[in-house]
Amino acid sequence: MQRITLPNSSVSLSRLIYGAWRLADDSDTSIKNVRAKIDAVLAEGITTIDHADIYGNHECEKLFGLALAENKSLRDQMEIVTKCDICMNTDKFPERNVGFYDTSPEYIEKSVTESLRLLQTDVVDTLLLHRPDPFMDAEKTGRALDVLIDSGKVKTIGVSNFKPEDWRWLQKNMHHKLVLNQIEMNVLAKEPFRNGDVSALQNDDIKIMAWSPLAGGEIFGNSAAAQRVMPLLSRVAEAQNTRVDLVAIAWLLAHPANIMPVAGTNNISRINGLSEALNIKIDRHTWFEIWTASDGHPVP
Repeated sequence: MQRITLPNSSVSLSRLIYGAWRLADDSDTSIKNVRAKIDAVLAEGITTIDHADIYGNHECEKLFGLALAENKSLRDQMEIVTKCDICMNTDKFPERNVGFYDTSPEYIEKSVTESLRLLQTDVVDTLLLHRPDPFMDAEKTGRALDVLIDSGKVKTIGVSNFKPEDWRWLQKNMHHKLVLNQIEMNVLAKEPFRNGDVSALQNDDIKIMAWSPLAGGEIFGNSAAAQRVMPLLSRVAEAQNTRVDLVAIAWLLAHPANIMPVAGTNNISRINGLSEALNIKIDRHTWFEIWTASDGHPVP
């Protein structure tokens, strides 16, 4: 498995990431089944697990942590990423009559402390702010994030879904380096390639994670773009004796920015073989064939 070392840190992540956001959606949320998924992921060489405090209505970190508690040696075999700042309006928080973002030091500290407890660990390898907060006090937020690293609760800090001016304003108010940004990217969601986000992240030496690399399953759907793209993905899959979903992931892996796709399947049979995506060859011509099919028109 290829590995990506995060800037100005000793933390390295597996090139492919496993997203745990659907753990609580499975009909079987037993420790045995969660452990089976962890074992399958590790068998693929995927050692980085992506969480968020809100996933599964605040249940996914707990389910994962119960599996880690049963076998404490598992924690040393992985890197844990988690996120905070989205405050959902759910039955878990009946006092909220609206969803909102909270990047206050108090909320960040409380969320991280709870994530550590639920995940049964002493440290998070990378903490991400989940969404840009239009009410953020960057000076206070930046200081709180620095304190988390200095205290040893978190090794590195990043963001998710941030635009360049969002992450640069936060970075200006921090001593420690922001190490990554997790953004939506796939063969149907290509805007980060067009709007300068990918270039800006590379220019600022911030690594890129791609959530929803299969467009939430939309690549298998009936949209016009999916119908145009699927024959090309299928052609590559057939030629290289692999799976269509892996070709879609390989399209991201082929980009020179060293994008790290986050795969979130609950199906162990789909977890098996994920690492094969790293062996799929997609040259420039094929990459742009898929790009053009997605657009539905030639490049200008």
